[in-house]
Amino acid sequence: MQTDPLLQMRHIVKIFPGVRALNGVDFTLRKGEIHALMGENGAGKSTLIKVLTGVYASDGGEIKVEGQAVSIRSPQDAQNNGISTVYQEITLCPNLTVAENMFIGREESAWVKRKDYEKRADEILSNLGIPARSTQELGNCSLAVQQMVAIARAVDMKCKVLILDEPTSSLDDKEVNMLFDLMRDLKSKGVGIIFVTHFLEQVYEVSDRITVLRNGELVGEYTVEELP
Repeated sequence: MQTDPLLQMRHIVKIFPGVRALNGVDFTLRKGEIHALMGENGAGKSTLIKVLTGVYASDGGEIKVEGQAVSIRSPQDAQNNGISTVYQEITLCPNLTVAENMFIGREESAWVKRKDYEKRADEILSNLGIPARSTQELGNCSLAVQQMVAIARAVDMKCKVLILDEPTSSLDDKEVNMLFDLMRDLKSKGVGIIFVTHFLEQVYEVSDRITVLRNGELVGEYTVEELP
């Protein structure tokens, strides 16, 4: 049974001097699905993600979240519309604790005690099955756990659309399985996940649908079952 689109990108155009990086690209994400975005280097994957997250302004097209047209001109606009990204390179602070990383920049009040943040962080980590403690220094955690902490931060910020950009490139098989378990858990909670990767076997293991780009254009959108 199909659900209404959580995210719709229609006829997205992005032009750089001398280059049409995106030429009328469509992309649709449903609530509670893992959707792989694939293509060779230069296909337009990163450009499409940067348009969606407000790093680049589009030169044409429309973006809708839950059926409502939105204007995304900055990363803050993306965040305000429930769109979060976790990159291959961890963008958190390894010298701070897990809890500090989860709440940095969005402390509610000077009166909220450190212990309160740590308790809240431990609850989130436990609910998501992430093997970390709030008081651990982030740099002492594995790369997989650091990425999962970044995901936990996004989830606590009420993200509806979670973009994972090559999240498994530096992980071993055990860590990949940990990440996939978390992705499936978020999927069951209704989060829509855009999975950008070049690992075909991982796409078939965890994804529901696949969108393929080539040279800035849409090749097609497929269910995993229909694409050998």
